[in-house]
Amino acid sequence: MDLSTSPLFERLMGAEHVLIAGAGGGFDVFSGLPLFFRLRALGKKVSLANLSFTRLEEVEGRRLAPGLVEVDGHTPGPVHYFPEGLLAQWFDTRGEHVPVYCFERAGVVPLRTAYEALREALGFDTVVLVDGGTDILMRGDEVGLGTPEEDLSSLAAVDALALRDKLVVCLGFGVDFHHGVCHAHFLESVAALSKQGGYLGVTALLEPMGEVALYKEAVDSVCRRMPRAPSIVSLSVVTAVEGEYGDVHRTVRTEGSKLWINPLMSMYWAFDLTALARRCLYLEALRDTRTMWEVSERIESFRNRLHSVRPWKDIPV
Repeated sequence: MDLSTSPLFERLMGAEHVLIAGAGGGFDVFSGLPLFFRLRALGKKVSLANLSFTRLEEVEGRRLAPGLVEVDGHTPGPVHYFPEGLLAQWFDTRGEHVPVYCFERAGVVPLRTAYEALREALGFDTVVLVDGGTDILMRGDEVGLGTPEEDLSSLAAVDALALRDKLVVCLGFGVDFHHGVCHAHFLESVAALSKQGGYLGVTALLEPMGEVALYKEAVDSVCRRMPRAPSIVSLSVVTAVEGEYGDVHRTVRTEGSKLWINPLMSMYWAFDLTALARRCLYLEALRDTRTMWEVSERIESFRNRLHSVRPWKDIPV
């Protein structure tokens, strides 16, 4: 490894088929689109999946397994919230058939089973779990965990799979502030993973990049078609890519709050998934969960047993 190489892409070069999967629901799969376009341009087979907030019982896509629905550009679904379907439709406008595989919002056991069914159907050998935000790195003893239920369910499910490689990529440094995440604690986690060899560096998303232009186009298209629930994370990242800084708002959903759009927001932070999973203090307690309610209860129980949490720290710069 030297300055001319990317540790993330070095890890991905040996892959034949990469599944890019949104970890935390909503628009998380969109945060993986620049990586999707780049890997595809390199000749890799790449598929898209997402832990879904969509009401999947209203989606008429093909059921590959319990809790797993294939969505394409012709799949009927809910009118007001269906980011996966609208993303597949956006691909259709480009003359491309790109399904998005939707995982039901569930506990670790059914989610792991759904991942195994998708691997059987597609044959992917590598998973990149993508977090829109950075709270997936919270190990459990921080003052704020953000919204850990979906992220950690996905992390535990993928950690249990036997694959060639498993990675985590975060995009959106700073967006989790309003979910109570202390970004000094995020940086402490990055440092700890660096000591363990689990930190794979950062990759900037720059506006002149072709894959970034396509990502922006997809985000803008889908957010325009979902005016009731555009993605705060995705629009914040796009705003950062465009060089804006500070309290810049792109949707009425953020009115009344103060944003910190910044250049670190438009960088991929990459990690070894196994190393990240081993740092989580409560991941083992989640492995036999079957519902998201159980996941929430286990996290709350773990937090109640802590004698103390690490207090908030401002970044001293």
